[in-house]
Amino acid sequence: MTTERIHRWTKTRLREHLSVVKGERPPTLVLKDATYLNHARRKWIEANIWIADDQIVYVGKEMPELLGDAEVVDCKNQYIVPGYIEHHAHPFQLYNPHSLAKYASERGTTTLINDNLVYFLNLEKKKALSLIEKLEELPTTMYWWTRYDSQSELLKDEMFSNSKIKAWLEHHLVVQGGELTSWPKVLQGDDTILHWMQETTRLRKPIEGHLPGASEKTLSQMALLGVTCDHEAITGEEVVRRLDLGYTVSLRHSSIRPDLPRLFEELRELGVDYFGRCLMTTDGSPPSFYEEGVMNQCIQIALDAGLDPVDAYGMVTYYVARYYNVDHKLGMIAPGRIAHLNFLSDKNNPTPISVLAKGQWVMRDGQPVEKEAPFNWKDYGIEPIKIDWELKEEELHFSMPMGIEMTNAVILKPYQTMLETAASELSTDHDESFFAMIDKKGKWLVTTTLKGFSTSVMGLASSYNYTGDIILIGKSLRSMVQAFNELKKQGGGLVLVENDEVIDQIQLPLLGMMSDASMEEIMEQERSFVNKLRARGYTHEDPIYSLQFFSSTHLPYIRVTQRGIYDVRKKRILFPAIMR
Repeated sequence: MTTERIHRWTKTRLREHLSVVKGERPPTLVLKDATYLNHARRKWIEANIWIADDQIVYVGKEMPELLGDAEVVDCKNQYIVPGYIEHHAHPFQLYNPHSLAKYASERGTTTLINDNLVYFLNLEKKKALSLIEKLEELPTTMYWWTRYDSQSELLKDEMFSNSKIKAWLEHHLVVQGGELTSWPKVLQGDDTILHWMQETTRLRKPIEGHLPGASEKTLSQMALLGVTCDHEAITGEEVVRRLDLGYTVSLRHSSIRPDLPRLFEELRELGVDYFGRCLMTTDGSPPSFYEEGVMNQCIQIALDAGLDPVDAYGMVTYYVARYYNVDHKLGMIAPGRIAHLNFLSDKNNPTPISVLAKGQWVMRDGQPVEKEAPFNWKDYGIEPIKIDWELKEEELHFSMPMGIEMTNAVILKPYQTMLETAASELSTDHDESFFAMIDKKGKWLVTTTLKGFSTSVMGLASSYNYTGDIILIGKSLRSMVQAFNELKKQGGGLVLVENDEVIDQIQLPLLGMMSDASMEEIMEQERSFVNKLRARGYTHEDPIYSLQFFSSTHLPYIRVTQRGIYDVRKKRILFPAIMR
């Protein structure tokens, strides 16, 4: 990777941009009489802003000597802020990185810092890194993190090789390590992950923790090992505990943890008045959570809580860029920065009326500037999942005395089932169902019972999880097998069957986890599917998260993994997967 590529602008391009400031060449765009937020001075300042291609080249009192064909925009009665940054995106929550970027940028979130887990697990290294480079050609800026672990118990963990992690860590679009879900292993002596953490720190890249409920002592130990930020504080006291220990704290507002209004209230009560080490995130929520936009929602909550607008905007712009050591390129309106700009009608209304991303209009006077850009996912090995094996009803045996119980959308506990599980159909007057996880290649399966998911889902099939293995849930074995067969036909996704009919489905042709539809379309599909699940007795916060996290071992207390039913605390398999 050349130095020029890493720095975004070639020497030739920089010379061209210099000539604009010298008056030898016209800019491409001039924002005249702009009132903009200057983070260096923490003030709103009036200036003319010149843009050449995708770079801000001048901010000051003068107008260009040479205007040529430059577009001149009168910015009186508007307020301009830097483009917003979502620094903790999981770009595979039914949507894909391309559809999320388009939708987010039209609502002012012009930079995404993305989780790489799905691409790391499912694509070979060269294709995955080519993919992130291709996505950087969009108007949205996309940076990435690299994971250190799979967040589950895989049959084969060799994909986390030293050379693969190293290639990701050293890539110029990768700006952090983490999120570190396997921190207990590190504390207990896992030197491989500690080595990767040290490499991350050596490269001057931060490390994102995943430390729910962590004590002062645990937080201190993780800080010693290099963790610099955490997004798991769920009370004001937990935020302060992290701030006191020198962490940057990411305040979360997501579909299963919509904590932000309460956090701001508690922080005010605790006397917190400095927010320069606080960021905000929506933590990769499902599509419908973003109906009102992405980071603009968080800014609005901060403003409504009485924060200084400089801080409210700073927590999703300058403070983020400074934390990730990219404030020379992002997060400020100043020469040398990428031209990500949001035009507001009012300082207290963070939803922009117009948006520039890399100097291109993506939203203009409330209307999206349509630029259809089909993306060839197959070039990167991202295709429908291929299921070339059969599943018969009689293969699904449920004789295990221990089942799994959902205590909320994502927490699973063991429980003793009293069901007569030899039956092929269960009653709808209780909330216990059959549950199976089957290898996407058909080589193994895990069968048990699931309490607390629903009372009357007859057959649900899902490939929506990090590894693309198949989950079946239902009251009826027949309906579960029918749902599986439909899933097989469509190459991945979510399928709901009742009375021998498919009553709803979401097609996820990209690795069985992501749709190739627009955000607006996938929102409608998600709403429809979730409504049907709720009508059939699902009562928790978010069924999309529930389906995704059945195998995620960063959550207590038990999980269903490729190796079998796994006790997270004791780190052992309780019941192994059965080979088919």
